Amino acid sequence: MDGSESSANSAVSEHPETVAPETVAPAASRSPAGAAELVGLLDRRGAVVLSGAGLSTESGIPDYRGATGRRRSGTPMTYQEFTGSEAARRRYWARSHTGWPLFARARPNAGHHAVERLRRSGHVAGVITQNVDGLHRAAGTREAVELHGGLDRVVCLDCRRTSSRAELDQRLEELNRGFRRPGAVLRPDGDTQLAPELVAGFRVAPCADCGGVLKPDVVFFGENVPAARVDRCYELVDAAGALVVLGSSLTVLSGLRFVRRAARARLPVAIVNQGPTRGDDLAALRLDLPLGPTMAEAARLLGAD
Repeated sequence: MDGSESSANSAVSEHPETVAPETVAPAASRSPAGAAELVGLLDRRGAVVLSGAGLSTESGIPDYRGATGRRRSGTPMTYQEFTGSEAARRRYWARSHTGWPLFARARPNAGHHAVERLRRSGHVAGVITQNVDGLHRAAGTREAVELHGGLDRVVCLDCRRTSSRAELDQRLEELNRGFRRPGAVLRPDGDTQLAPELVAGFRVAPCADCGGVLKPDVVFFGENVPAARVDRCYELVDAAGALVVLGSSLTVLSGLRFVRRAARARLPVAIVNQGPTRGDDLAALRLDLPLGPTMAEAARLLGAD
C-alpha cells in the first residue's frame, strides 16, 4: 500500500504553533537499561503513544527508512495519480494484491502487546498510530487513532461505501486466477514489486454497489488527513502527561506536529527509535533500542503484566 509514513501529507495544514526554543538533543542511549529510564516518564501516568512503522518491523512488515534514516527505494503513490489514472490504479491494485496475503499475515508483536498492557494499567491514556496495519487493534487497543487509516478497509470514491479488504481480495482473486506467484517480497506499503508486463494484464474490481472506483481506506501523499481525526489527536496530546514516540523517524509533518505540540506545552517527550529522528532536539529522553524488548521490559517494571 502507499500509506503509513508514505501516506502522510506534508502539506496538511497545522494549527499555528510556537515551538519551544531548540535545545541540544540528548544523546541516544543504546543501553539495555534504557527501559528503566522510560519507566520514570511512564510512571507519571496518562502518557500518549505515537507509533510509527518501526514498531511493526518485528511483526515482519518492513519500515520506510531503517536505522540509517534514509528512505528505501520506491516511489509512493499520490492521491492525484491514483484518482487521475486508470493505469496507476491497475498498477497499485496489482502490486497490492500480491502483497496482501503477506501483509494480512502479520500479527502484533511484543511492542504492541506492551502498549496495550500499559493502556490497561493506566500508564498510557491514548494511542495515535501512523501505521495502517491494524496491529494495535489486533493487540486489543481498539480506541487507537489510526491517523492514516487502515489497509484492511476499502472505500468507494463515488458512493463512499466502505467494505473489507478481505472481501475485495476474494473478488480480485476471482478476476485474476493464478496471478499471484510464490516468492513475493513484501514492501513497506504492503505491496510487492511487479514487472510492467505482469501489471498490464491485471483486472481491477469496481465497487460492488455502484461500479465506482475503489481505493484503500488510507491517506495517500497529496491527500489530507481528515480534520476531525487530527483534532482528536491534538486533544489526546493536550491532555497527556507525556508523549512517547515509538518507531517513527518523524520525517513527515503528519507525526512531527504532535511532537511539536507537546514541546510547545512543555510536555516531556520520549523517543524510542532505531536511527535518528527529526524530533530528537525536542526529546527529553532518546533511546536507540529495539522496540519490542524495550517496551515489554518497561511494562514489566511498571507491573503492567
